[in-house]
Amino acid sequence: MTGASSGLGEGIARTYAAQGRDLALVARRLDRLEALRDELSAAPGAGRIEVARLDVTDFDSVGPVIADLAERLGGLDRAVINAGAGKGAPLGTGKWRANVETVQTNLTGALAQVEAVLEIFRAQDRGHLVLMSSVAGQRGMPKAQAAYAASKAGLTALGEGLQAEFAGSPIAVTILKPGFIETDINKGVRSAMMISLDQGVAELVKAIEREPGEAVVPAWPWAPVSALLRYAPLEITRRMV
Repeated sequence: MTGASSGLGEGIARTYAAQGRDLALVARRLDRLEALRDELSAAPGAGRIEVARLDVTDFDSVGPVIADLAERLGGLDRAVINAGAGKGAPLGTGKWRANVETVQTNLTGALAQVEAVLEIFRAQDRGHLVLMSSVAGQRGMPKAQAAYAASKAGLTALGEGLQAEFAGSPIAVTILKPGFIETDINKGVRSAMMISLDQGVAELVKAIEREPGEAVVPAWPWAPVSALLRYAPLEITRRMV
């Protein structure tokens, strides 16, 4: 699990730890990961929990860190590529760095993680790769959401390509597309369609366990919204974003 020190990543890690699963958790904030590990490991029936610091935009370090964690645990059954950023700004306003960092984290960083994970899965000839995309990746978004939406669209396309490549094999690929969930990325967003972090985590874990090719979370109302964003004419969708 990447991006495990807060938000969805922390919530998913807590859920699986409560089930006694062995976990490998990474994030930039090692102090928070270590505190989380110590808390979760103290619970009765806890599995083994390994942690490591990882900045997914430090591309050269991604492979070695993930390989080391897999070795510590004796393999890797599932990888949840969750680390993400949403710092975007309207393009051409001089705040290019925020957009570049968003794309580097959400897409290029994810690609580096996928490379590392699939090297392990190919050697094992099994594994479940989970990519945390977004409903926002269904259609190009304006203003501050432009780079974020593009990064998530790219991640979805990457996942779809891998699904085609590994179809019928013991390696499964799931693309998750959350709607509005109360996380730092959605801080300041006011919407009747926002759900709590706890509900969002519970829905995501249920989806992960089903191992579908794709899951919009929560399905209502986001599945129809997602389909509308992807297939409706621009004249309609531009009023929605």
